[in-house]
Amino acid sequence: MTLIKSISGIRGTIGGAVAENLTPLDIVKFTAAYAAFIKNLSQKQKPCIVVGRDARISGEMVHRIITGTLIGMGCDVTDIGMATTPTTEIAVEKENASGGIIITASHNPKQWNALKLLNHNGEFLSAAEGEEILSIAETEGFSFSPVDELGKISQKQYLHEHIQQVLSLGLVDKNAIEAANFRVAIDCVNSVGGIAIPELLYALGVKEIFKLYCAPHGNFSHNPEPLPQHLTELASLTRSSKATVGFAVDPDVDRLAIYCEDGEPFGEEYTLVAVSDYVLQHTPGNTVSNLSSSRALRDVTRAGGGEYHAAAVGEVNVVAKMKETNAVIGGEGNGGVIYPALHYGRDALVGIALFLTYLAKSGKTPSELRKSYPPYFMAKQKVELTPGIDTELILNKVKERFGDQQITEIDGVKIDFPDKWVHLRKSNTEPIIRIYSEAHSAEEAEEIGKQVINLIQEF
Repeated sequence: MTLIKSISGIRGTIGGAVAENLTPLDIVKFTAAYAAFIKNLSQKQKPCIVVGRDARISGEMVHRIITGTLIGMGCDVTDIGMATTPTTEIAVEKENASGGIIITASHNPKQWNALKLLNHNGEFLSAAEGEEILSIAETEGFSFSPVDELGKISQKQYLHEHIQQVLSLGLVDKNAIEAANFRVAIDCVNSVGGIAIPELLYALGVKEIFKLYCAPHGNFSHNPEPLPQHLTELASLTRSSKATVGFAVDPDVDRLAIYCEDGEPFGEEYTLVAVSDYVLQHTPGNTVSNLSSSRALRDVTRAGGGEYHAAAVGEVNVVAKMKETNAVIGGEGNGGVIYPALHYGRDALVGIALFLTYLAKSGKTPSELRKSYPPYFMAKQKVELTPGIDTELILNKVKERFGDQQITEIDGVKIDFPDKWVHLRKSNTEPIIRIYSEAHSAEEAEEIGKQVINLIQEF
């Protein structure tokens, strides 16, 4: 059983001992710390916090504790109930709230849950802000409100607002999608995507939808991370139903995996590439992804006359770099699309709308579109860390070994070769070094990763 306290929030397994798992007492402590942080920043007598959750089995329990604690801390609560992560982010901004809490453990299995913490812009907190909340929690530097100063709770629904904002985007063309008569297969892994994705597709004019696991009961029918090995049923359904395209999302609907009409995966790294390609054709500009994402985005960006920039791993780092470089689109290679024209957060709904518009306007099938992009293959490996290993020394030795290549050090060490790259970074959540590599063949990607692993083992 596990409890992980990090700058981006708190997550853990349900049940068990306090301070070792995500128990009710831990939820109260960290919610109160967040409320104290918000109250210190806010000029409002009773700051408003938006709360949304995915469909996890533990969601209602965690939700009741969080909303009760916020009220007890003198915060008003806008409860949007079961909602996607991007919907909650949009609600914070629309409500002019002081912050938000998303109750979701994203792609983690059903025994996990988490508190994802937002600022007043509906964006994830910075590292410094996260550290401050952890410090408040550790010292219990908060006090609860007297009876006359308790907060109040109100309920609202924001999915319709979210979908309407997606439809109103200039690059989303409902008429083109409707005219294309797309047949769409979906896998929503028994979470809030089962509510949000069909409603979005119908609003976009899609009439034929083939559904897998859309009942939002939180008892996930397969591993909820949207990877090919977990989406074999979607691949089969896409083929057997003769669907135009297949879509899969994770439990909080910020990641999007796409399947071609032949049941082959489009590739999670290429979700952002394809959507960016479409956006860049109409609004040329800069792009951003994290260091562990495919080089294909850089190639597509440069072909369109823009500049590509890499950020440290983590959505908050990608968003900061996007703002710094005035990027027109960005995201992460795990299927996370961030489109600033809507909001600064990974959003599978806007990813689907832009991708379907691109399909409709291009007249291509997903497989034809996929073949139009540079062919890259990625390998993801890791090295276990034993006690006493000096990670910084290892990274420095690797950097010295490849000193004749382009080196980036904003997050671990990334080595860029002319035709491939390899990225090493210490995990934030596990005692391992992650080693991601990419090349023009799967064999080359594996080989450069293994070279680095062998080098580490020499140390």
